This record gives sequence, structure tokens and C-alpha cells, in this order.
Amino acid sequence: MGGSGKSLLDAATHLTGIVKSAQVPCDAKDPIAALSDALGDGPFALVILFASPCSDFKSVVAEATQALPTEHVIGCTTAGELGRGGYDEKTIVAMGLPASHFAAAPMLIPDLEDLDQQEIVGQMIRTRTILTSQAPEWQHEFAFLAVDGLSVKEDEVVSAISSGLGPVPLFGGSAGDGDRFGATLVSLDGQVHAHAAVLCFVRTICPVHVFSLDHLKPTEIRMVVTEADPKRRIVRKINAEPAAREYARLLGKDPEQLSAFTFAAHPVVVRFGGTHHVRAIQRVLDNGDLVFFSAIDEGLVLALAEPEDMATHLERELNAIGKGRKPDAIFACDCILRRVEAQEKQATTALSQIMANNRVVGFSTYGEQINSMHVNQTMTGVAIFAPDGE
Repeated sequence: MGGSGKSLLDAATHLTGIVKSAQVPCDAKDPIAALSDALGDGPFALVILFASPCSDFKSVVAEATQALPTEHVIGCTTAGELGRGGYDEKTIVAMGLPASHFAAAPMLIPDLEDLDQQEIVGQMIRTRTILTSQAPEWQHEFAFLAVDGLSVKEDEVVSAISSGLGPVPLFGGSAGDGDRFGATLVSLDGQVHAHAAVLCFVRTICPVHVFSLDHLKPTEIRMVVTEADPKRRIVRKINAEPAAREYARLLGKDPEQLSAFTFAAHPVVVRFGGTHHVRAIQRVLDNGDLVFFSAIDEGLVLALAEPEDMATHLERELNAIGKGRKPDAIFACDCILRRVEAQEKQATTALSQIMANNRVVGFSTYGEQINSMHVNQTMTGVAIFAPDGE
């Protein structure tokens, strides 16, 4: 997949306000030393690393934990990075939250096959209590979740942690592996984990706004999932017909021509609680089954969705978040399918410019989380604003 086309010869500083950000190419001779120089002296409460799969992720996070002036380092592999020039790839992006304005408490959810909700929620409550005692005068909070993007467990994870969040808004992203879908990893304080998640609570003096946005509108074209394998997120039949063939028929397309762009340009949505949520298709199997990025089940009624112009929508929505005030930074998780659609529609440059203008940093994902929902083909994130007087 193509990125923004910019090459980074040296570490590049992205954000120069309260929140710091820097990025280097994967093949930089000493990436952590370069990132450290670009980020500055800190100290940081938290540094988050978004690493292209072309990097040596284990070495990167181990060295970062030792070398960077921070209490905690968390990170994940990506399906592309959001950096200095918007969409980028084959880079390592670091975001630093200074200890002068932030306190952070990350925790590991180590085994997504054996989720113990009671234990997880208990640990969450203890973690939040400790964090509150560290910065009782700071009133703003959010939680960030990084989860193995090939675990097929994101829906279960957000369900398990939802009761432990209390009033804290959560957003997150599923770790990626470019367009290879081979191995997706998360990290906490130098240790790399597969089939795991890292949940991080952040408390700050800075006003924050957690958000989720997508540019899709449901149409009147409906379909029913009539045969599925929910554990593997596979749909075998739609409207009692082979899934890929029926999906293609509803689009007026040849089922042999279905591609990643088809799925990005023509997603399906499900309606919950008065709002629509995307159920994005990942790929079609040789037997005509459809593999989805998030939970799917028999009896689910899906609607085809049509996209609004991506650049117009993104600029409008990011402006609305700030309500006329420019964020110090926006930390975002952006679905890989948005990147695919942008490339196919030649909108990458426009979207990259909008993200750069709004100080967006983050990564492209295999799925996103917002509060108690796992979603697709969205951008979730947190806008961070300077405190009054700064």
C-alpha cells in the first residue's frame, strides 16, 4: 500500500505543543536514539509507540523502555502510521505525554482466550484508584486500549472491561500487520505480547474529548445473515444464498471481482440502540465465505452503506470536535479500510493534509474500539486541548 510518499532521513518532530511526537523510518540506524532526541528530555508519564511491521518490534520496545525518559512505554504493530504528514508507512511513530500534564497507569490483559472478567475489572478499579490518588486535582480522564488485531477477541475484551470503566471514556485500536494479516503484537514496558491487550488509564490537567466518526450512511438495501461461524467471524450465507455471491449480487458486481476496495467502498452496517455500526468485511475465502473484522452472527440484519466524501467529512467532524478551538493533539486509531478507500479514491493527500493540520498522530488498525463497542471502518480517538491559560 502507498503512504504519503514522504521519506524521513532523520527523526522528525511532529508535535511541539504539550504533547510530543516524533517518527523515524524503520531502517534508521538507531531509531530509539533518534526518537529520544526528537521527543526531548521529558520526563514523560507515557510514551506510545506505533511501529510498522517492517521494524524489529521486540528490539524497538525493549530499547525504548530502557532509553526514553518515561514511566511507561506501550505500543503495537500497525497497518500504517499516522504521523507528521498524515498517512505514512514503514516508520516508527512515538507519542509522549509529559508528566507535567499527564499521569498514566497501564495494565496487561495477558490471555484473550481465557478472559476472567471479575479479575480484569478488579484490576481496573485498583489501577484507577491508584491513578486518582497520584493526581487528585486533575479532573480529565480517558482510557486507551491496544489489542491483538488477529485475536478475533476484541468484542469479548470490550465487553469484559466495560463494567470497570465507570465514567472514563475509552477508545482503542486493534494492532495491525500491514496488509499481510500475519502477526499482530502489543507491548507493555519492554515486553511484547501476542493474543493479549494493553489497557491504559490516563489522567490529565488537559481537557479531552473522546470521539468516534465514520463517513458512511445506511441505504435501504437490507440482507440477513442466515448461516455463520461467529467464533471465526465467518458468514457462509446471506439471504440463504452463498455469502460472497449474494453480497456481490446486491452490489450488481461479479463475485469473482470482489476485492479489499469493494469491501471498503461498500461496507455493511448494523443498527444498535438507534445508531449504526459498521461490520466491515475483511476478505472472501476461496469457498465464497466472507470473513468479517468484528462480531457477526446468524439472524443479524445488515444494511449496505454508501460513503460520504471522506475529506469533506473528516474536516467537518474534526472542526466540530474542537468547536473552534485547535487541539494540542489528536491521538487517533484509523481503520485500514479507510486508508484503502482513500488510496483507491486518490484522497490520500487531502486526508493527510487535514490530519496534519489538526495535529493527528496514531496508527491504522484492524478494528477500533469506542467505550463498550468494537467497530470497523471508523476513526476513534481523543482530542487533547491545552489547559486554560497555556
